[in-house]
Amino acid sequence: MGVIVSRLPVRSQARWGFAGGRAKLGRQAPIHWKAMTGNLFEHEATGDGAGGWHVAHCDGGSRGNPGPAGYGAVVEDPEGQVVARLSEYLGRQTNNFAEYKGLLAVLDWALANGARRLRVVSDSELMVRQMKGRYKVKSPGLRPLWEEAQRLALKLKGFDMRHTLRGGNKEADRLANEAMDKGQGVGSGE
Repeated sequence: MGVIVSRLPVRSQARWGFAGGRAKLGRQAPIHWKAMTGNLFEHEATGDGAGGWHVAHCDGGSRGNPGPAGYGAVVEDPEGQVVARLSEYLGRQTNNFAEYKGLLAVLDWALANGARRLRVVSDSELMVRQMKGRYKVKSPGLRPLWEEAQRLALKLKGFDMRHTLRGGNKEADRLANEAMDKGQGVGSGE
């Protein structure tokens, strides 16, 4: 069992079986605690499905931070059919830079292909919270990317961004890793 960090007062930690940040086996947490399988913003209204919205799963990564970087994205139409797979090797960059480049790629795709409503799903909590205005963009390297993403998102009739845990973004993650492999000459047969 992994480490669970709790913000409960020490008295409550003891009541629910937490000691020194670790959960004791055999104790149950309150019913309102959920396993980490959804997203960090589950309390937000999710609506009745896509309903005319294209959905884009995007992911960025780097091997080292900074290091060889790339992004991957999968775009689905409102019926759930994959209409685009995007990926690019970015050279030596940070993980957060790559995450934003993936977001910019899906925004560019949406505008170029007439998708008026776009829901983006990302496993980057930082980027999702920055795009929603919950976190400030302090990094001078990310600020221009964030500004461009905001500008492009305003051109759409609807834009939404959601967080998922890493397991909810597997194909985009695979595409990002393939882009990094190709950029590094891994598995190219050359």
